[in-house]
Amino acid sequence: MTEKKETREEKKEKETKLEERSAEENKEKERIVVVPGEVIASGSGFLPGEGTRREGQDIVAARFGLFEKTDKIVKVIPLSGVYIPRVGNTVIGQVIDVTFNGWIVDILAPHLGFLSVTECGGYVNKKDLTEYYTFKDALVAKIKAIKARGIDLTMREKGLRKLEGGMLIKINPTRVPRVIGREGSMINIIKDETGCNIIVGQNGVIWIKGRNVEGEILAKKAIELIARKPFIEGLTEKVKEFLHKERKSENKEAYEVKERGERKERKKN
Repeated sequence: MTEKKETREEKKEKETKLEERSAEENKEKERIVVVPGEVIASGSGFLPGEGTRREGQDIVAARFGLFEKTDKIVKVIPLSGVYIPRVGNTVIGQVIDVTFNGWIVDILAPHLGFLSVTECGGYVNKKDLTEYYTFKDALVAKIKAIKARGIDLTMREKGLRKLEGGMLIKINPTRVPRVIGREGSMINIIKDETGCNIIVGQNGVIWIKGRNVEGEILAKKAIELIARKPFIEGLTEKVKEFLHKERKSENKEAYEVKERGERKERKKN
């Protein structure tokens, strides 16, 4: 009796996994490319989101990109373009100048960011601000306000800090939603498979820090793969396959290096 019960449970578990995989694949297939002026939804049951506009009963694409529907909201994720800053965005920038009351930060936006001493999240010796942040320091900050000729930043929230070690890479900012994935699904896969800590700035700058250089390079390759092919079907599965294949190759290479070393030792003895 116990054996039959376990068999049924195993069968149910397999069916659940298949259903989840099918649902994930269907989500990927929804990623279709649309062009400006193309009707992507009709009727009052849908609401226009980012990159779309309403024309009568229709919602049309306002730019070239990927169609996405979340509940009743439809939007278009652009496939190319520059970073357009928005209040509340988390960005990664580099200190390029120090003033008497703060730091000038390049966040790869049309205007430079400014982090004042009151928004840096800690006590600062105003006699020498370089003791806190200095030239070329990489910072994770949040956009507090956007003005005519500048962008005010803040670091007075959890997780906003100076970045130590690791590597910085840059991708087209329009690819950021794809790298993050639905509810962080894609970036979490990369983190789990590479063992890296990864912070994705909405300005397209990404910080990667792992236990070793090999892990960081693998994470970088996976992110670049997504950035190159954001619109292909089944991207999540392709990224998983890529990571598994690369890890298998690395393990094989490490084993071969170890074997060669052991053979040399045996010959010496």
